[in-house]
Amino acid sequence: MAKKITVIGSINMDLVIKASRMPKPGESFFAQNFGMIPGGKGANQAVAVAKLGEEVKMVGKVGRDVFGDKLLKNLRELGVNTDYVSQDSSASTGVAFIIVTEEGENSILVANGANGNLFPEDIEEFESIIKNSDLLLMQLEIPLRTVSCAVELANKHKVPVILDAGPPPKFFPDFFTRVDILSPNELEAEELTGIKIKDLESAKEAAQKLLNTGIKRVVLKLGAKGALLATRNGVKHIKGIKVRAVDTTAAGDAFTAALAVSYAKGENIEGAAVFANYVGALTVTKFGAQPSIPGIDEVESFIEKIESSTLSEEGESPH
Repeated sequence: MAKKITVIGSINMDLVIKASRMPKPGESFFAQNFGMIPGGKGANQAVAVAKLGEEVKMVGKVGRDVFGDKLLKNLRELGVNTDYVSQDSSASTGVAFIIVTEEGENSILVANGANGNLFPEDIEEFESIIKNSDLLLMQLEIPLRTVSCAVELANKHKVPVILDAGPPPKFFPDFFTRVDILSPNELEAEELTGIKIKDLESAKEAAQKLLNTGIKRVVLKLGAKGALLATRNGVKHIKGIKVRAVDTTAAGDAFTAALAVSYAKGENIEGAAVFANYVGALTVTKFGAQPSIPGIDEVESFIEKIESSTLSEEGESPH
């Protein structure tokens, strides 16, 4: 049976410009193309969960506008239950302005819109949804007090919580210690710890500092370098998978969603992080946020290909 995963978080329309490079301050030059692509960390993760074959309910807010209508329609078409997403007449739908370079790197500016109006009372209304979930997945593009409320309800009903630590808060929230897994990327870990991550050793130092605050488990996303798993039993590096990066926009969201899916299905944290590493790597090979997120069949074929290639390089038979 499919696992029931609830995602509480942001829903945005991504306005994406592809350019040869990032502009300098005050500079104007022609970009290569422009597109409107459904995004938002919450919506991206909900779509990833659905594409990976699990049952997902999305809790969030969009504006009562053309972007909101399009985003809701898109989520439903991709298999996400949007019964718990409301349309707010007092705010516009969230928008992200994204510049993607030829190297696949991105720079993102977010106008939060209706996402900022998702309040604790909205979450309390859906307590039964959280109670009946196998796992709660969240990010930080909605008010922190709303995230805290959801964590409290999940803890009350003994529902595991995975929290993507982006974007990083300006202070260290108490609820970080009440989630089952915190998953920041390198920049988010730097913001949270004050440790500049320049290599694997400094990444391990940052992960350990996060553990020392009382956080139970950390899965630190390292992009092309893979991921770092930090628990009370130690720190382990999961090596990156070599692919040609086209666009990194939703890779972290796909990684965290895959981590949640695997963990909800009973995999241990290391196995879940390994699976997430494959999904994140495959996501960067395509352009766009949600369109780049792979389905479960594509992921399984990719894993088989990589594992067969690795065995062949080691001089062993893949069968």
